[in-house]
Amino acid sequence: MILNRISIVNFKNIEAANLALSPKINCFIGHNGAGKTNFLDAVYYLSFCKSAFGVRDSQVLTHDKDFFVVEGDYVSADGTNENIYCGMKRGQKKHFKRNKKEYRRLSQHLGLIPLIFVSPSDSILIEGFSEERRRLMDVVISQYDHNYIEALTSYNKALQQRNSLLRQEEEPDASLLELWEEQMAEYGETVFHGREAFIGELIPEFQNIYRQVSGDNETVSLRYVSHAQRGPLIDVIRRDRAKDRAVGYSLHGIHRDDLEMLIGGYPMKTEGSQGQTKTFSLALKLAQFNFLRRTSNTTPLLLLDDIFDKLDAQRVEQIVRLVAGDDYGQIFITDTNRENLDKILRHTGPGYKIFDVVDGDISEREE
Repeated sequence: MILNRISIVNFKNIEAANLALSPKINCFIGHNGAGKTNFLDAVYYLSFCKSAFGVRDSQVLTHDKDFFVVEGDYVSADGTNENIYCGMKRGQKKHFKRNKKEYRRLSQHLGLIPLIFVSPSDSILIEGFSEERRRLMDVVISQYDHNYIEALTSYNKALQQRNSLLRQEEEPDASLLELWEEQMAEYGETVFHGREAFIGELIPEFQNIYRQVSGDNETVSLRYVSHAQRGPLIDVIRRDRAKDRAVGYSLHGIHRDDLEMLIGGYPMKTEGSQGQTKTFSLALKLAQFNFLRRTSNTTPLLLLDDIFDKLDAQRVEQIVRLVAGDDYGQIFITDTNRENLDKILRHTGPGYKIFDVVDGDISEREE
């Protein structure tokens, strides 16, 4: 899928932008805070119906403005044109449309325009709580497996209902508890098998990319950890019902899954340097890109936000060789200066575009 043109109105600090884009590499240059990342977030919004940074829809609306619009014109590998529109007035629900037809459910849109966003905030995957690592898995799997989305949504609803019963002052209805536990187990097993299969395929891809970037100097690995590995999930959930009742929430289930990230067999969180941590998260995202390209039958969009910071010259050079290759489709990349971008552009030949970003104003640079 290629994004040919994007129109943005009142999205964060971008009051108006209407850009014709390159099908290969689009570079955005500007100072910190100029709006480069906000532009990438608008592109992300058209794929996922929400911001990449977990903010509410009302928070992406430019201050003192009454509405925002993000609209993109895409073309698929077979030449099919797709128009994706999102608009929202302040205080009202957003409207998301494909070719002028509004979606009944936003989940129907996920996977149409696969996308991977590599950001400086990806360090939270290593340094943050397990919730961040579950989201990492969910974002990728939801782009190619709609049964997974439905199962995850249903599991979370059942979990909320069970937790609500556990928090009651009076003894909860045992039959109701069993009903929600059965649903948690049924949908949880589906989510577990989806995550397990995904990580199993991701690991060799991730390790190969990390070796290329690091110069084969370090050994890294991933380990998926889930309560569902302890036996039938229904038994695991029910085993400590008394403890759950005491604390007021469910202690066991796939909502506690985690992804251990290791270097040399030890936690990356405590053992990795800044450069190793950034290489780890970058390799993880590029591995997801390769995985999605295989499973979705289309090349995802690749968003690279300030990826060169805190990396030594050798790692920068290896990343340049990777992303400038033929395996990657349309790329959106930001930086504060031209030097790093020139290294990539030298490997790609003609067909790129460069945009200057100044205080939310985006203009194409004439080369």
